[in-house]
Amino acid sequence: MKKMSKTILTLLLFGYAFLYVPIFFLIIGSFSSSEIPGVWTHFSTKWFYAVLEDSDLIYAILTSLKIAFLSATGSVILGILAAIATTTPSEHKANKFLNKTIVMPIVVPEIIVGFSLLMFFMFVENIFGFPKERGVLTVTIGHIIATMAYVHMTVRSRLLSLDPSLEEAALNLGARPFVVFFKIKLPLLSTAILSGWLLAFTLSLDDLVIASFLSGPGATTLPVLIFSSVRIGITPTINAFATMFIAVVATCITTGYFITNRKNKPQQR
Repeated sequence: MKKMSKTILTLLLFGYAFLYVPIFFLIIGSFSSSEIPGVWTHFSTKWFYAVLEDSDLIYAILTSLKIAFLSATGSVILGILAAIATTTPSEHKANKFLNKTIVMPIVVPEIIVGFSLLMFFMFVENIFGFPKERGVLTVTIGHIIATMAYVHMTVRSRLLSLDPSLEEAALNLGARPFVVFFKIKLPLLSTAILSGWLLAFTLSLDDLVIASFLSGPGATTLPVLIFSSVRIGITPTINAFATMFIAVVATCITTGYFITNRKNKPQQR
């Protein structure tokens, strides 16, 4: 293996430090007993118990998880349908137009997407009286619109890489298109679908701008709650929750890494 030059190694270390040093200080600060963030007194875990006793924070976490699950599932369903529609061999103008318009939420700034959705829901409410108020439903619809494009791109790229002879062989053997999709295409798309679902789930869980426009008093998401509390003043409880969240994510990534390695070892042998 070629040795890295000192310049590349320095830039690499600087990049990692820029990303992880703030997180490191956040984790250290969550174990301080001081009520003032950034001030260390002595080691304590009382803020982790404070997280479990904070009803508003727990409610915001559950609300965010609920919205993220619903929006990710809806994005996967619509994204798969859109990917299938835009990968057909047809050269119709509607096919090309659909493929271009689906990815627009990625290009358009989130603040414009959130404001336009707010105006749309207000217009629909004035005409039909539904939805009566902003809440979980409006935020979920907004997140589906914002994240469906990512699922569409992920699944569509996988569809374009599939061997068309597999589908043609199944059709020649008498299988119906419905059976071909569920028994041949869907298993081959499983990894892309899972990747799209996880990406949509993460984007929904992390969204602040769209949720700020579409959430109501009874549907405060976790990013909105944290942003509101930070504007007033950072509390050690937020640091403790962030540390717990980082620990959960790190555990999931490490577990997935070991599971993947175990599956790849027999193939390498």
